[in-house]
Order: sequence, then C-alpha cells, then structure tokens
Amino acid sequence: MTETQKVQALIDDWHALRERHALTSVALERALESEHELGVSEYEVLERLAEDTCRMQRLCGLVHLSQSALSRVVGRLESAGLVERAICPDDRRGIAARITPAGRERYEAARPTHRRVLEEVLGA
Repeated sequence: MTETQKVQALIDDWHALRERHALTSVALERALESEHELGVSEYEVLERLAEDTCRMQRLCGLVHLSQSALSRVVGRLESAGLVERAICPDDRRGIAARITPAGRERYEAARPTHRRVLEEVLGA
C-alpha cells in the first residue's frame, strides 16, 4: 500500500467514524427527546451523576462538553428538578452536581430507550 493510499484509508476511516457518530447522535436525540424530554447531553449528565456526585470540572471531561455548555445543561436539569448543585464539602471553591430522586427516576426510565437505540444503530 502506498503512502497516498494509507492516507486516503485513514481519511476514509475518519469520515466513516464521524458519520456513525452523527447517525447515532441524531437517533438518540430523537428518541430521548420524544420519549423522555431529554437531550443527549442531558441524558449523559444524568448517567454520569447516577454513578456518583461529581465536581463540575470533572464532569466536563466525562461528558465532553465545555464548561459553559455543561453549565447550561446542568442549569436546565436543575430547573427541571433533576439535578442539584452545591459547594463541594471538601473544597469550598468547587461546585458539585448530584442527581435528585426525580433525576434518577427520569434516568432509569430513559436508560432502556438509550440502550435500544444504541443496539438499533450500532448493533451488529
């Protein structure tokens, strides 16, 4: 395989990866929004917080959002009563987010939809 062919194969792989991601994201967005009134980012935040309370700074990296985008998502979830923010008890400079009982309920209801869409789009 020539160097040009290797580069083209790499570019083709990149395009295929981006297309698969886009198709999956759109399918998840449609299903989660219509069935559970959650966007993909909102679901991702609930999923991470269902595991444990998390500092906002760490949560940014886990859900791959900028700090400002995460703040907006958490703000929407907080307004809906699904998440709470509080000062970190071990470091008063940090803010932590935690899922509420209503947030856990919504997450648990949405999880089968999330898994179903992943199977439909990404399953073999």
